[in-house]
Amino acid sequence: MTKGYLALILHAHLPYVRHPEHDEFLEEHWFFEAITETYIPLIQVFDQLLQDRVPFRISMAVSPSLANMLADPLLMQRYERRLNRLIELAGREVERTAWQPEFNRLALHYHWLFSRVRETFVDRCRRDLRFALRQIADTGALELMTCAATHGYLPLMNANRPAMRAQIQLAASEHERHFGRRPRGIWLPECAYEPGVDTLLAEAGIQFFVVDTHGLLHATPRPKYGIFAPIVCPSGVVAFGRDLESSKQVWSAKEGYPGDPIYRDFYRDIGWDLDYDYVAPYLPGDKQRTSIGIKYHRITGRTDHKEVYDPDRARRLAAEHAGHFMFDRERQVEHLRGLMDQEPIVVAPYDAELFGHWWHEGPQFLDFLLRKIAFDQESLETTTPIEYLERHPRIQEATPSTSSWGYLGFHEYWLNGDNDWVYPHLHRAAERMVNLAERYQYLGGEEGAGVPPLRVRALNQAARELLLAQHSDWAFIMKTGAMVEYANRRTWAHLSRFRRLAQDLEADRIDPAWLAEVESRDNIFPRIDYRIYSP
Repeated sequence: MTKGYLALILHAHLPYVRHPEHDEFLEEHWFFEAITETYIPLIQVFDQLLQDRVPFRISMAVSPSLANMLADPLLMQRYERRLNRLIELAGREVERTAWQPEFNRLALHYHWLFSRVRETFVDRCRRDLRFALRQIADTGALELMTCAATHGYLPLMNANRPAMRAQIQLAASEHERHFGRRPRGIWLPECAYEPGVDTLLAEAGIQFFVVDTHGLLHATPRPKYGIFAPIVCPSGVVAFGRDLESSKQVWSAKEGYPGDPIYRDFYRDIGWDLDYDYVAPYLPGDKQRTSIGIKYHRITGRTDHKEVYDPDRARRLAAEHAGHFMFDRERQVEHLRGLMDQEPIVVAPYDAELFGHWWHEGPQFLDFLLRKIAFDQESLETTTPIEYLERHPRIQEATPSTSSWGYLGFHEYWLNGDNDWVYPHLHRAAERMVNLAERYQYLGGEEGAGVPPLRVRALNQAARELLLAQHSDWAFIMKTGAMVEYANRRTWAHLSRFRRLAQDLEADRIDPAWLAEVESRDNIFPRIDYRIYSP
């Protein structure tokens, strides 16, 4: 008999990195790596589970910025080119390591892995991962969720409520455009919540969201069941709280499974280890050394000496860790069931890119875990938040507290001495965008039989530039200290383009050629209507 439920929620998101002005661009490879190492492997896992008739439920939030990149023909063409080069390099590695059996075995492994990814991308997904995700969601095994349009950090946008509303309304409409249905759930960027955000979610028809542990524990009034049952806000939108124990086991590189010495080392890569002239043709962008995706060593320990990676041994360990995780969740729900008058839900949210990109064996772990839960025990059942709500419609009313899942649990990571300079500019731009939307709210924008009028195009592009500047990723990168120059440059570029568009609109002197160039570069949200900023 089921004693409780496990809700695995993956958050798939990357900032909008598209640079048509360059033939190759380093930051686009963030996206290509995530496809090869995370998104396609997850699709492969879900497909195989369905083929084997394994009953499972899992949720995945696909951010609108990521969905737009997956839909972009230029990026998909570049991704396939990159994948073909990886296969070529892996073939060269098979030849180079012919007299090094341990490395040759791994080179063959990578050649097989990349070739299988290409087969899935071309044949299964038809070069469109959204197609595969829609098909899997249609089976009921996968619940697709959305995120704010460009992952804007909503509590730090609270000086301008129409700007917050635009992030959410656009997210809902974009999700429907990409996946054929309105989203029922949303992953709030960085799980950042403050009271009032839920009313904007309700306006968009969204039924639930996820907050960090303390966001639910410190709700008003205090939840009767803590984080092991959802609460419903006065707006009618439901909040689920993250379980710390299950998160730490999978998330933590020090205390969790991914840091085990047997697993593949993320940082040792042939892009750094081999002769520059040999790897240079396969380095992206400006040909500076960086990771390529072929890694021959395991974590080993906190030492510069790294042992050779053994995929079979790592796979067996992933199965052991999946069994351990399941055992802990069984004991957890059995204990909780004895304290509650309903089945508890353990909510385990993670960044999707952890599985495969950062933790190479992560997709295998998920595969083993879902199979073991389905067949090796009876206390625990996987579910989605929506499915849980359908089974347990009676929910305590309460309002979560202001919170995030970042450093210290609030807003410090996205508002500090390294990135606080961006917010006055973002607030002024948002206020200006709202004023433009009000001024031209009756201008229209209907395409009719032709192209939208020049002023409507400029207004829509101004909205795009503001949204792209609002990516929480830029503030995050500024704080981490890695790729800071790129984050600064992207923020300034979008703000600068927004200012020129606003000035041209106010002066009625739009340059058609320049506007067309900006539209072709920052082409996210092709159906955007600037009037989403109109109060």
